[in-house]
Amino acid sequence: MAARSAPSCHLRLEWVYGYRGHQCRNNLYYTAAKEIVYFVAGVGVVYSPREHRQKFYRGHSDDIISLALHPERVLVATGQVGKEPYICVWDSYTVQTVSVLKDVHTHGIACLAFDLDGQRLVSVGLDSKNAVCVWDWKRGKMLSMAPGHTDRIFDISWDLYQPNKLVSCGVKHIKFWSLCGNALTPKRGVFGKTGDLQTILCLACARDELTYSGALNGDIYVWKGINLIRTIQGAHTAGIFSMNACEEGFATGGRDGCIRLWDLTFKPITVIDLRETEQGYKGLSVRSVCWRGDHILVGTQDSEIFEIVVHERNKPFLIMQGHCEGELWALAVHPTKPLAVTGSDDRSVRIWSLVDHALIARCNMDEPIRCAAVNADGVHLALGMKDGSLTVLRVRDMTEVVHIKDRKEAIHELKYSPDGTYLAVGCNDSSVDIYGVAQRYKKVGECVGSLSFITHLDWSSDSKYLQTNDGSGKRLLYKMPGGKEVTSKEEVKGMHWASWTCVAGLEVNGIWPKYSDINDINSVDGNYVGQVLVTADDYGVVKLFRYPCLRKGAKFRKYIGHSAHVTNVRWSHDYQWVISIGGADHSVFQWKFIPERKLKDALHIAPQESLTESNSDESDSDLSDVPELDSEIEQETQLTYHRQVYKEDLPQLKEQCKEKQKSATSKRRERAPGNSIRLHFIHGYRGYDCRSNLFYTQIGEIVYHVAAVGVIYNRQQNTQRFYLGHDDDILCLAIHPLKDYVATGQVGRDPSIHVWDTETIKPLSILKGYHQYGICAVDFSADGKRLASVGIDDSHTIVLWDWKKGEKLSVARGSKDKIFVVKMNPYVPDKLITAGIKHMKFWRRAGGGLIGRKGYVGTLAKNDTMMCAVYGWTEEMAFSGTSTGDVCIWRDVFLVKTVKAHDGPVFSMHALEKGFVTGGKDGVVALWDDSFERCLKTYAIKRADLAPGSKGLLLEDNPSIRAISLGHGHILVGTKNGEILEVDKSGPVTLLVQGHMEGEVWGLATHPYLPICATVSDDKTLRIWDLSPSHCMLAVRKLKKGGRCCCFSPDGKALAVGLNDGSFLMANADTLEDLVSFHHRKDVISDIQFSPGSGKYLAVASHDSFVDIYNVTSSKRVGVCKGATSYITHIDWDSRGKLLQVNTGAKEQLFFEAPRGKKQTIPSVEVEKISWATWTSVLGLCCEGIWPIIGEVTDVTASCLTSDKMVLATGDDLGFVKLFRYPAKGKFGKFKKYVAHSTHVTNVRWTYDDSMLVTLGGADMSLMVWTNEVERHREKKNCDSEESDTDSEEDGGYDSDVTRENEISYTIRALSTNIRPMFGVKPHLQQKEPSVDERQGVVRGSRPPVSRAPPQPEKLQSNNVGKKKRPIEDLVLELAFGYRGRDCRNNVHYLNDGDDIIYHTASVGILHNVATGTQSFYQEHNDDILCLTVNQHPKFINIVATGQVGDSADMSATAPSVHIWDAVNKQTLSILRCSHSKGVCSVSFSATGKLLLSVGLDPEHTVTIWRWQEGAKIASRGGHNQRIFVAEFRPDSDTQLVSVGIKHVKFWTLAGRALLSKKGLLSTLEDARMQTMLAVAFGAVPSVVMSVCGKITYCVEWWLERTMGLCLPCTPPCEMD
Repeated sequence: MAARSAPSCHLRLEWVYGYRGHQCRNNLYYTAAKEIVYFVAGVGVVYSPREHRQKFYRGHSDDIISLALHPERVLVATGQVGKEPYICVWDSYTVQTVSVLKDVHTHGIACLAFDLDGQRLVSVGLDSKNAVCVWDWKRGKMLSMAPGHTDRIFDISWDLYQPNKLVSCGVKHIKFWSLCGNALTPKRGVFGKTGDLQTILCLACARDELTYSGALNGDIYVWKGINLIRTIQGAHTAGIFSMNACEEGFATGGRDGCIRLWDLTFKPITVIDLRETEQGYKGLSVRSVCWRGDHILVGTQDSEIFEIVVHERNKPFLIMQGHCEGELWALAVHPTKPLAVTGSDDRSVRIWSLVDHALIARCNMDEPIRCAAVNADGVHLALGMKDGSLTVLRVRDMTEVVHIKDRKEAIHELKYSPDGTYLAVGCNDSSVDIYGVAQRYKKVGECVGSLSFITHLDWSSDSKYLQTNDGSGKRLLYKMPGGKEVTSKEEVKGMHWASWTCVAGLEVNGIWPKYSDINDINSVDGNYVGQVLVTADDYGVVKLFRYPCLRKGAKFRKYIGHSAHVTNVRWSHDYQWVISIGGADHSVFQWKFIPERKLKDALHIAPQESLTESNSDESDSDLSDVPELDSEIEQETQLTYHRQVYKEDLPQLKEQCKEKQKSATSKRRERAPGNSIRLHFIHGYRGYDCRSNLFYTQIGEIVYHVAAVGVIYNRQQNTQRFYLGHDDDILCLAIHPLKDYVATGQVGRDPSIHVWDTETIKPLSILKGYHQYGICAVDFSADGKRLASVGIDDSHTIVLWDWKKGEKLSVARGSKDKIFVVKMNPYVPDKLITAGIKHMKFWRRAGGGLIGRKGYVGTLAKNDTMMCAVYGWTEEMAFSGTSTGDVCIWRDVFLVKTVKAHDGPVFSMHALEKGFVTGGKDGVVALWDDSFERCLKTYAIKRADLAPGSKGLLLEDNPSIRAISLGHGHILVGTKNGEILEVDKSGPVTLLVQGHMEGEVWGLATHPYLPICATVSDDKTLRIWDLSPSHCMLAVRKLKKGGRCCCFSPDGKALAVGLNDGSFLMANADTLEDLVSFHHRKDVISDIQFSPGSGKYLAVASHDSFVDIYNVTSSKRVGVCKGATSYITHIDWDSRGKLLQVNTGAKEQLFFEAPRGKKQTIPSVEVEKISWATWTSVLGLCCEGIWPIIGEVTDVTASCLTSDKMVLATGDDLGFVKLFRYPAKGKFGKFKKYVAHSTHVTNVRWTYDDSMLVTLGGADMSLMVWTNEVERHREKKNCDSEESDTDSEEDGGYDSDVTRENEISYTIRALSTNIRPMFGVKPHLQQKEPSVDERQGVVRGSRPPVSRAPPQPEKLQSNNVGKKKRPIEDLVLELAFGYRGRDCRNNVHYLNDGDDIIYHTASVGILHNVATGTQSFYQEHNDDILCLTVNQHPKFINIVATGQVGDSADMSATAPSVHIWDAVNKQTLSILRCSHSKGVCSVSFSATGKLLLSVGLDPEHTVTIWRWQEGAKIASRGGHNQRIFVAEFRPDSDTQLVSVGIKHVKFWTLAGRALLSKKGLLSTLEDARMQTMLAVAFGAVPSVVMSVCGKITYCVEWWLERTMGLCLPCTPPCEMD
């Protein structure tokens, strides 16, 4: 059983031997504290030469390959490889993470550089485009990104003397970048005649626009601006890998093994040839240099670090060594001394001292080494080679004893027997040879039994037996020395093993995961004394298990540091250390073993910080050792919230179905009905799977959520107000510390969080883009500025937001099990806790990431499931409620004590000024003092305590409590059963709101003459609700089974209920007592209806595909309707009570005669003439139009017709309630739709007088009451409906200009080169070095055909480039004739009080002076300008924005962009590269001038808002599926805007980072139709908007808010000012 828990001892990384010199450069620096910082494998190392001590940074999860030092030389940035690589900025003193930058690069991060003041960091990715990315690293925010080059980039650097300029270099290129706005624009360096075009490996910037760069041939190229001005030839004899600038000058290091020092003007000072020094060797290659004062650090290709003191430059000091490139597999420990031996494919064998942390001997062999062993007395060292040979050396002086070659394949394992007489050698040809040591290693035996290569060997203590493992995972035993296989179980039992390094065998079963048959564990070693086992695997993880561990899937502690596979691991001879070696990273790690007894003193090392799961983590194996999960929690963890169709998918699905629709809508469709409905009251509260989602607002109203609605309930007036911004289930709710704003998170493919105001019910901000599937927890910070949220994706992502700006601050993976709660520290805004299944984590923010530490339980408790958490009275104290009823008290990350608080889980906690309140599954509310010492008072929620004013009835005593909150002298309690109760401090309980419990609700019936309705649900209750102002539940009855349908008799006295087991009952409608019940069917009763009039017959439909007809008075079955091929969904009687209409699941519409049940066929023409008593059907011609375009995906589940037969209400699977005009003939009728339910609406019913509509939500268990607002009575106010999805296709014709403009497609210059015929350019004249115009094309994938030509001979080409460049530079644009008016609008403006006109043509912006007729030009655009606007704010005088066409939106230089520039001096202030593919067709500045709006020509016609000065995109959203002509901000606003276009007027609001749009409503003007709008202007009252429409009949329309009020005819299409 011991293997069920992880071992209680621990490993601490003590030393890492090695330095990564291969494939990396410029990765070795002095910090401000004169320590040396570098990296090896996945670990950042800070080495102090004075104290000979190492510190480690372990925040990476894979190989580090790049490093940059902050100018203040304390902070370090490192970048790693991997699928989702990230950059860590960390402190070299404390080795703690300061910031994490992620989610941008793929493959890896090749180079990093800080700018001069250290505020920004640039990174280059390893992806196919070698993306260059600039970060504001403190905020973890990306400022700009652009494709870097088509080939590898080796170095990048900020120009330290010019702001916003960078230089990058790499394979055959050097690029000079300028950063403006969010745009990084490159210019290629021109090699010209001065030097050959070649690969540049490193660079350094100097003053006066000078850049020095090191080339592959050993020359140094000197650049001024973008031109090469001179070369320093032969600086090195081979490639220059590293260049380092310091106060005194420059140091360069190259492949020739030389270091050269240069002064500030790049005149040589001195040369140091490392090959000639005593530590040097032939082939030494320098990868990194760092010159500080009189010290120079040098890193070499072969993993050495030298330190050179300048005045003793011929005596370099070797301070670190490691194995060179090639895999490292061989590891052995000395039997009596603290020494380790390693051997590698670099053919060297090395002996390390574990005490002095140094290399003490090294010997080079002829072959790559694959395994090593030292014999028992420590004299001989045996090495197995890759070529199958075997060499034995003397340890003392590394001289050869013997060399044997008996095999052809690699030798992978060898071991001396404990008594020193034999050496067993395992080979890859699946045999083991036994050699006699005393007989000069004569072969004395051979074991042949394996079918695969030998991987591991172990000797028994008496040296009589050998066990082997082979590649197929088989374990075999042999008798020694002969090699006979042992199979008898008896013999096996008595064996004791001298060592255990095998991966297969009973004793180590537990190291393998439960259900896997992979062999990714490379090595194990057992420590018999400490009863622990250490393992090494292919994922870079070293693990500690208890030994022996017999059962699969044992618990472990894991340690990260190696990057890829760890090839071998061994205990030192005295079990003080563990040595592990990395295959690809060829590093040697030395771990200190800290046994259990010492752990107590070393508590500080227990929880280690890291981004990946903590370094000393418990294992992730099965929950078997946890107390059984409580049933409620169990249920909840099973909920997935996945949807077949998310609301976000609807636009796409509609597009796909458009073709069908075009063919179908030849008939003219009915208009949507005049009536509308407004949500009035909701019975229900979501308690069954949510916690702490119920609060008092500032003014004492109660806020909570149900379905997709945020509800504000006024308990004095018993009224509700609703926030209807969500479109799917809300799962969590948090309240702002000032109790006026609320944040709610919903389900969705890209789920959103809405922050809204409880007074105005308007959204303040909408946050989305970082979660998947849904958001299960939110919390505000104490200052109210930040918001934390947790998603329900597989890794339960945690995001920290600045919600007002709508910005993501940080993001991290939470846990793979469900997280129930997130809480922000009220004292430190950067800290938070999350709690969930076996999970309590303490997080702190680090730039764009969060760093988590697991709560350390120690021996006090088991790792339990936490259901709720709060912070206490200091920043260190936290309290959490567990699933077993305890409250855990935490200080920092340590569990201090636990207090028993409830029977069963503690679901909710709330911190008060003095003390706490908790609520649990046991239905008890407990008040505690401020240290959880004692319980001050408990309140049990019982039916007996219900106060007289209650709005309903309690279903049971002690309901499970899910939410608790205090305020206004009361305790507010939310229960799992969907009740909201208010507990007075003195004891009485008032019930305020309630709904159905968990289980779908389907059955709904309204009373024939009273405002009440009945519901029946899968929660096995039948309930009667009052719909009049008292809004309460009048009666409830528990049933033996759940039910799916119910119906009142026409006299209202009886109520029939159909149950899920095929029975149904009739009950007294007042007392709910049984009158009669029948059980004739096996399957669910799906619908039940009394015949009209006297209600003589009762029709009962079941899923067995039958409808039974009963005579109510005689209580007998009188008829059965047969003939349906599928389950019955709806039934309706005709008004004479003689005919039944039946709908089935197979979409059949059938008719039966009552009461006998004979099937009738009625032609569809006749069906329309029949008068029906009720209409709840969804099939037939009369309601053909209610099926949506995407009918395949969604079902219309219910419908109901008003008694005046005018309006048909429907409910569908997507949660929409829709109103249609009846009869809804013709496909895809127009409608008004309302969102409040989350998923399927299971039933809809009008009340007897049509004044209200009642709807039921299946999964959201809510009953919603809507008031019907009839056309005439409706005040002139907006209803909450959205008009139909499909706009009127049957408009009249267009004006020809409008049609033409709508159909223009813009050619993009970068692509158009391909279209022109290419005649007559001779190959030798084709430029290889692209001109400025083409350059943008060449950088991207779409190269003009010219550049596809095979490269010309270098000589020829450089001459051409030189010749062609000169004369061209002298042309200056003087006058431009022409103005782009054919397809642009609002693009001429006066400037400077009418002295100048500004407009555009082609790709130039023109400032035309009216008096003199002179022109000046803005020429930074590289393609046609399509739109222009001028900033009207006095702070931004003469600021112009222009938008151009461009090709795809990949942020390269040819992407569409908006330039913001000063009209007078033509300075570019900002460039915004945008995601509008094709081009930008409209721009507009906001009232304050700080925001800019742009509209794209992409298929969605995206509307984007920018903070143009910073180049930051605030919000973006698809505008319309057809062309938008103009979009403008309201002249007095930064948040309101209007867009107009083809059949489109939309009114937009900016909330945080989200754009919300509402279509213009065509009010009640007779026959108003949505026209094509061409222009927009704002009235003197800014809420009045005028728009011009472009029909053949021209008119100007006036809009107020978003409703059209007036339409005036005018002359043909006009512009508007």
